[in-house]
Amino acid sequence: MTEPKRATIYDVARTAGVSKSLVSLVLRNSPNVSPARRQAVLEAIEQLNYRPSHAAASLAGGSSRTVGVVIDDYTNLWFVELLRGLQDGLSAAGLRIAVSDRTLNAHIASDPLDGFLSTRVEALVLATEPTESMRIPANMPVVVAGNRAMKIPGADVVASDDRAGARQATEHLLSLGHRRIGHLTGGGGASQQRREGYEQAMRAAGLEALVIAPGSATTEETGYRGTQELLTRFPNTTAILAGNDSMAMGALAAARERDLQVPGELSVVGYDASPLAATHLLQLTTVDSLNSEIGAEVAAALLSRLADPAREPVSVRLAPRLIQRRTTAAPGRR
Repeated sequence: MTEPKRATIYDVARTAGVSKSLVSLVLRNSPNVSPARRQAVLEAIEQLNYRPSHAAASLAGGSSRTVGVVIDDYTNLWFVELLRGLQDGLSAAGLRIAVSDRTLNAHIASDPLDGFLSTRVEALVLATEPTESMRIPANMPVVVAGNRAMKIPGADVVASDDRAGARQATEHLLSLGHRRIGHLTGGGGASQQRREGYEQAMRAAGLEALVIAPGSATTEETGYRGTQELLTRFPNTTAILAGNDSMAMGALAAARERDLQVPGELSVVGYDASPLAATHLLQLTTVDSLNSEIGAEVAAALLSRLADPAREPVSVRLAPRLIQRRTTAAPGRR
C-alpha cells in the first residue's frame, strides 16, 4: 500500500492562503505575525498533519540556529568533552551543534565545509587542522579549538598549552627516575607543540630526545608502529610519552606483544584525558587538556562574535594538568 504524500511547507502556505515565509515565521514562533494569520497557519498544519522539517524551516527563515563543528576523526575520542562544554555553553542561546568528521568524509572531493555552508550554519568551530581547501566565507564567525599549524585570519583561538602539558608529563617521568624516555608524535600544530615541550624537558635534564614520528596521523595504529620502531632502535627505553591517548593505546599493545610489563618495565603516558584513558581496563596516566573548559570558552567566543562581528579576535590559552594513574612507575629491570 502506497503511503500518502507528506505535506510540505508549500502545501501549508497554499491551504492557509499565506506566503511560505510567513509559515516559517509561525514555525519559529515569531511575534511578527498577526493572530488571524497565525491561526490560519496552525489550522492548516493540523488539517494537513504537517510535520515540519527543521532544516527546511531554517533555510526558509535564513537561520539554522546551528554551529558546525569539524573534527579530525570519530575514533579519537578527545573531542567528547569539548562537544559537551560547547553544547552546554550554546544551549542557553538556543543554538545546537552539528559535527562532521573530516577523516570519515575524506573520500568526498568537495570542501569539507560545503555541507555546513549549504545549510547556513551560524558559525564554525574547527577542531581539526585547517587546510587550504577549506573555503570559509569572509563574514563567517570561526573559532579554532586547539593549537593548529595553519592560522585562520580573523578567527578566535581557544587551546590548551600543549608545550606546558608535554613538559609536565616528561618531568613526571624524570621525577620517577626515567632517563631513556621516548616520544611518539604526528603532524599538526598540537603535535608540534607537544614535541617541543618534551624536548625542552629532556634538554633541561641533559638527556637525549628519542622522537619517533611514524606518520602524520596520531592513531592507535601509528602508536603501535611507532613503539615497535622506538623499542627496536632504542631497546633501553623505559618510558614513553605518546602524542595522545590513541597512540598510547598502540604503545600498550606493542609493549604487550613484546611481553613488557606496564609500568614495571615500561611506563606509558598519554595525552588528552579521553574517556578511554579513565576506564578500569587502561587506567592510563595522561595529560588533561581541559577539553570541557575549552568547549565552554569556544562557546563564549562564538556568542561574543555573533553579538559583535567586528570585534578583534581573541586567543585563550588554558593550563593543562597531569592525571597520574596506573601506567607510570619508577623504572624496573628487564
